[in-house]
Amino acid sequence: MRTFNVLLVAFFLCVSCADKHDMAGHGALIGIGDQYLYADEVESMLPVGLSSEDSTHFVDRYVRNWLEDVLLYEKAKDNVDGTEEVDKLVENYRKSLIMHKYQQELLQQRFAEDVSEDELSDYYSRNRDAFKVERPLIKGLFIKVPLTAPGVSEVRRWYRSGEQSAVEKLEKYSLQNAVRYEYFYDEWKPAADVFGMMPQPMEQSEAGMVKQKHVEVKDTAFYYFLNITDYLSVGEQEPYEVARSRVKEMLLNMRQVKFMDEVKDDLYRQALRKHRINYYLYKQKE
Repeated sequence: MRTFNVLLVAFFLCVSCADKHDMAGHGALIGIGDQYLYADEVESMLPVGLSSEDSTHFVDRYVRNWLEDVLLYEKAKDNVDGTEEVDKLVENYRKSLIMHKYQQELLQQRFAEDVSEDELSDYYSRNRDAFKVERPLIKGLFIKVPLTAPGVSEVRRWYRSGEQSAVEKLEKYSLQNAVRYEYFYDEWKPAADVFGMMPQPMEQSEAGMVKQKHVEVKDTAFYYFLNITDYLSVGEQEPYEVARSRVKEMLLNMRQVKFMDEVKDDLYRQALRKHRINYYLYKQKE
């Protein structure tokens, strides 16, 4: 088997030059009854960049798995009753896949253009109650420096100040001395993510977080400084910049649902006009 597969891997190099295989099994690598495995099928599954030895192992496993699947399927067909139900399930699944693919193509064509910022903002304004903070959010500044870093006393003074001059000094300082520097005075971040940068996750009450604007902790290697300038607790109004992606998703979803309802309704009315629907035991509702 190993010698055969070494030859098979080499054979892959000229597969593209060979004639396409036919349904009678000509050119097949291996077969059981009317089931055949061809070189191009195995080649399409062969990972790129494998050595000759690894390629041989892969082909060994692939051929063995293929043979076992075919044999198990033959055995199952002979021993399982009620395959008509399976056929129905397969056909229903096939229909669902085709409809889904068609709908996706329709939606891609129909909604190729992005939703405008005005539309997003307008929807958010009209549905503000639907957008509430689901986990605490904060704005601020975080810096992590080694215990041995110079000028730590200056850092302690700068990080507490929201003045631009202090921020600029921190930014310059962080380039050479900080292990991590996060500026988010103008961006809401999940509080858990920020506190997760501390040596141990800090579990605090909402009141405690609001009260403790300046957080300073250390471990055996680093100082951690956090300045909290703004805080939103769970249930408060979610800011537009945070809710924007969710607003867009909701707006697009509603438009897509409405569009597909219109498409299906139009198809139904066309079928009625062309008298393609035959009512037998079922009576059409007026």
